[in-house]
Amino acid sequence: MAGRERVVRMSVEQPLWRALTAYRVLTLVYAVLLAGFGREKYERPWVALAFLAFLALWTAATLPRVANAASCTKRFLGLDLVVALAGILLTPLADADAQHTDGPTLPSIWTAGAVLAFALKGGWRWAAFASTLVAAANIVERGEPSEDTFHNVLLVWVASIAIGYVVEVARASERTLARALEIEAATRERERLARDIHDSVLQVLAMVQRRGTALGGEAAELGRMAGEQEVALRTLVSSGLVPTTRVSEDSAEGAVVRRVEADQDGTGPEAADSDLRALLAAHAGSRVTFAEPGAPVLLPVGAARELAAAVSAALDNVRAHAGPAARAWILVEDEPGEVIVTVRDDGPGIPEGRLDQAEGEGRLGVALSIRGRLRDLGGTAELISVPGQGTEVELKVPKIPRGKAGSAR
Repeated sequence: MAGRERVVRMSVEQPLWRALTAYRVLTLVYAVLLAGFGREKYERPWVALAFLAFLALWTAATLPRVANAASCTKRFLGLDLVVALAGILLTPLADADAQHTDGPTLPSIWTAGAVLAFALKGGWRWAAFASTLVAAANIVERGEPSEDTFHNVLLVWVASIAIGYVVEVARASERTLARALEIEAATRERERLARDIHDSVLQVLAMVQRRGTALGGEAAELGRMAGEQEVALRTLVSSGLVPTTRVSEDSAEGAVVRRVEADQDGTGPEAADSDLRALLAAHAGSRVTFAEPGAPVLLPVGAARELAAAVSAALDNVRAHAGPAARAWILVEDEPGEVIVTVRDDGPGIPEGRLDQAEGEGRLGVALSIRGRLRDLGGTAELISVPGQGTEVELKVPKIPRGKAGSAR
């Protein structure tokens, strides 16, 4: 499972639920202190004391309910709103002058927490429903709407609806982002499969075609058939129809993805560094010169393998297009922030526009096997070619600190 990005679905609304939990506790303390300092105004203080005691128990017992959207059920929301409405309607019973003054109700601003829970759970429509009931209860408690009552009700109504709307937008954005990441992961997986096909099956078919044509006879017919299959497979790869599967986190494939993600985080079995020189030294030969630093060139195992595969693809292009007599040079540079590998040959070079034409024909060696690999590693691949003066491919891979490095294979 190479090149798959981990989709971390951390709910964007979770901080709002934590804030609501703190809000309920703080407003409970505020309501209790408010009633304590104004206890002399109550004709029936035992009503206020009984309600606030119940409110304290209810708030403490239901804190886990407002920890997240899953635990905040519709039944709880209904009961919570009933508690808030009951506190508002009990205020005149505890304070006979409440209808003639603009003093606070028994639950005070704790009521807004019940409305905000509706907003976080169901969006602005649920918030409008709950705040409308609170507005009606406040009007009944006051007997007639006053300017202060109207102001407080309007404030709760607007704030809760605004928060509910923001939550809905955040959820929609989260779904869009998750879908985009899934599409990107599927695209990367498709490109990885296309690279593997190009580096194995297509190369073999091309070789069979060349050798069969050279041998003639029945071998020529086999070569022709191999050439037809190569063209068909290249068309399939370039059309983007290489099959990919959607991986469930609970499936066995999901376990593989999680293992790859552990490798990407630097906690898996492939977290160790690899010396890039050892992987590239195998290419050295009579027509390939290999120049390396004196010290190990260390990269995460997956990144080193992918970079070596890109170098191998570049050498394959030299052998296929520069001719058997062409020479190639591999130069490895270990810079402080990146590793640079340069592959140069003395072949005839690449005519202008040939790469675009090859990509259009489904020949994706440079596009996938080289540039695609480097892109997945966070690096770049630059190809410079002058007709008659050879070709140079410069591959750059950044050195990413352990724990952030992406294992591409």
